[in-house]
Amino acid sequence: MMPHLLTRSLDRGASIFLLVVAACGILIPLSNLLLPAGSALQVPTYLVALWGKYVCYAILALSIDLIWGYCGILSLGHGAFFALGGYAMGMYLMRQIGTRGVYGNPLLPDFMVFLNYAKLPWYWHGFDMFWFAALMVLVVPGLLAFGFGWLAFRSRVTGVYLSIITQAMTYALLLAFFRNDFGFGGNNGLTDFKDILGFNVQAEGTRAALFALSCLSLIIAFLICRAVVTSKLGKVLIAIRDAESRTRFLGYRVESYKLFVFTLSACMAGVAGALYVPQVGIINPSEFAPGNSIEAVIWVAVGGRGTLVGAALGAVVVNYAKTFFTSGLLAPYWLFMLGALFVLVTLLLPKGIIGTFNSWWDQLSTKTPNAESAAREDGVTEPKMAE
Repeated sequence: MMPHLLTRSLDRGASIFLLVVAACGILIPLSNLLLPAGSALQVPTYLVALWGKYVCYAILALSIDLIWGYCGILSLGHGAFFALGGYAMGMYLMRQIGTRGVYGNPLLPDFMVFLNYAKLPWYWHGFDMFWFAALMVLVVPGLLAFGFGWLAFRSRVTGVYLSIITQAMTYALLLAFFRNDFGFGGNNGLTDFKDILGFNVQAEGTRAALFALSCLSLIIAFLICRAVVTSKLGKVLIAIRDAESRTRFLGYRVESYKLFVFTLSACMAGVAGALYVPQVGIINPSEFAPGNSIEAVIWVAVGGRGTLVGAALGAVVVNYAKTFFTSGLLAPYWLFMLGALFVLVTLLLPKGIIGTFNSWWDQLSTKTPNAESAAREDGVTEPKMAE
């Protein structure tokens, strides 16, 4: 039943997107590992890590598009779920350092020894096991989203007010994680990772495997989103987006639908953060900054809200532009360029890149067949005149 639902939910654009991601997930690691250094087709290790970061951002953009593009929930705090997933993975990676740290403490991370911690805090227990950390990557963002969403949606907070309180939530977490006595490294965060599942994090093979795993996770996240938005549940979500009051009057429990999709989206963002940390090598409170969540919303707007493919594309395009422009003379002006990009897209391409392309393609498709053949395909025939 589930495979049939997934295949039925794929159109031509979605299939092409999945093929491209799968091809990148296979060919880029093979190029990095098998081809000799200096070859024209060999992908350097630093590019593998950089593109892996882009793929993690694409998963985050998908999670935002699921709630904003299809349910009308504009969250300006999804960076919090992304960061929480990253911290869960970072805690596991810190526990793997052991005696190889600066202070050689087999139990306490270096920053705890420096801050004179007497023992390991209770919420760090269990993170020496990968399965527990992987579970927390889903549970912690999911629980926060469920609790926050239950309070917000039950109180029927919508629109700009919901956006403001999501931004307040991530800012509160930013301030909390900056504290040294909070037990997460304070301003410096978690870094100096050594191993993941026994493999050196800095090794070329490990980075290639992490990139392939990120691409696989993007494919799975995309399939889950497509399955949701093309099902009966997805139709209800779209109805909530377009006319929430009318949907409620028809007897649907709007709060339950919004709570489910919001929690699912938060779990996806947590997975993106968990894949992001070992490839970047650090996680600190700056990931909670409200500006990061706003920037993620811009990715979705640029690529195309309510298209899924556009959200992932927007994340890659905007972050590639960020990498390109922030490495030269235009670095101090990047935020102005990002704001101008959002304004221009809103005015000139309100449907985003993919949304505008789809509109143009639909217009061309409707002009190609004549009216009679189009009507015949729809099973509608013109009534004949009575003789």
